[in-house]
Amino acid sequence: MKTFLDDYKSKLLTADEAAKLVKSGDKIYYSEFSLFPEAFDEALASRITELSDIYLSTTAATKAPQVVINDKEKKHVKLHDWHFGLASRKLHTMGLASYMPITYHQGPRILRKYLSSDIAIVATAPMDNSGYFNFGISNSVCGATLSKSKKIVVEINEDVPYCLGGNFESVHISQVDNIIEGKNSPLAQIPNMEMEDVDHTIANIIMNEIQDGATLQLGIGALPNIVGLLIAESDLKDLGFHSEMLTDSCVDLYEAGKFTGSKKQVDHFKMAYTFALGTKKLYDFLHYNPTCASYPVNYINDPRIIALNPKVVSINNALEVDLFSQVSSETVGTRHISGTGGQLDFILGAFNSVGGKGIIALSSTFTDKNGNMKSRIVPALAAGSVVTTPRSLVHYIVTEYGIVMLKGKSTWERAEDLISIAHPDFRDDLIKEANNMNLWVRSNKIP
Repeated sequence: MKTFLDDYKSKLLTADEAAKLVKSGDKIYYSEFSLFPEAFDEALASRITELSDIYLSTTAATKAPQVVINDKEKKHVKLHDWHFGLASRKLHTMGLASYMPITYHQGPRILRKYLSSDIAIVATAPMDNSGYFNFGISNSVCGATLSKSKKIVVEINEDVPYCLGGNFESVHISQVDNIIEGKNSPLAQIPNMEMEDVDHTIANIIMNEIQDGATLQLGIGALPNIVGLLIAESDLKDLGFHSEMLTDSCVDLYEAGKFTGSKKQVDHFKMAYTFALGTKKLYDFLHYNPTCASYPVNYINDPRIIALNPKVVSINNALEVDLFSQVSSETVGTRHISGTGGQLDFILGAFNSVGGKGIIALSSTFTDKNGNMKSRIVPALAAGSVVTTPRSLVHYIVTEYGIVMLKGKSTWERAEDLISIAHPDFRDDLIKEANNMNLWVRSNKIP
């Protein structure tokens, strides 16, 4: 330990000193989600106008980097985000952020094959007695990024929970070039979203698809939280958890005795995940908890690994589905909202799981800015919309009007099924459009 402490002191820098390591043209990586290197970002922001052509990358930043906001001339730095959250979405509309399309489980391989960073700045828990800095609630692509970084800087935040792995959940001081003692700001918390009646209806339909011994993937949003609440109150037992994201609802399910993991075939008894986002309740639950196992995303989201577990039920959201059964979950036309994330990974993994079901959920309608109700099931996706799950891979689609399974069905059968779960006010128009598109929809097959 004495040797580690000597190394620690020799590598210690102030945030201002660390920011001076950056040169024009450098490629910089910030740790992901709510693990934000706040002290370094503020220090670099104060000198960003001295620099040019800075390439900054991260994944789903929960806070807009000050270094980007301070670039009022839009010529010193550009943010590249692997998955848009609210912060990057706003920056994108200002021309300050760009999306990096990936299938999430391929992220580490893409990094190791094609990308590298000049400096990686990673927010971590304090060094432990063995000389390791733990990545806390974000494993994801961090290990792969550090393996290709010329310089590694850790920014310590005492608020980061120590999350057990798995693998690639920590970096040793021998691999670290410099250390910043950060501001110890509380991690960004993602409160539970407001639940609407339509979410309750969809959640109840999904509940009918979950069996004892199932392995669940739950994402962010009101719907997964409601599913979690319903499971906690149900008679379901021996459920497993294998998901890219760990949320507050997972804590409730574990404490209710629903997540035992006893039927899982990999990571037996463990709640396996690659990142966590929620409230302090979740972060406290994770701290040194051997129930949970943090892995890089190339393991958690690998469809081959997912499929090894039984009865995988994957629940993901969508923005629109067209009558060809193409799913758009990232954009509305050319307006960028989110990213591919793990949707495609888990659709593939769930289908190959024994008894597995890959479910895409969406409300049948939305209200536009003018107060008009619009259908989310449309004849064809809006011009510029990105296809997240192609029709060849889509499995189950659910709205508040029901659930349909589309595997092995023709284009006209899919169109009929989708119209049957569209809002009733739009079904007649959808039938007309479907037949104009030569989909041969039979109106007598639709309620």
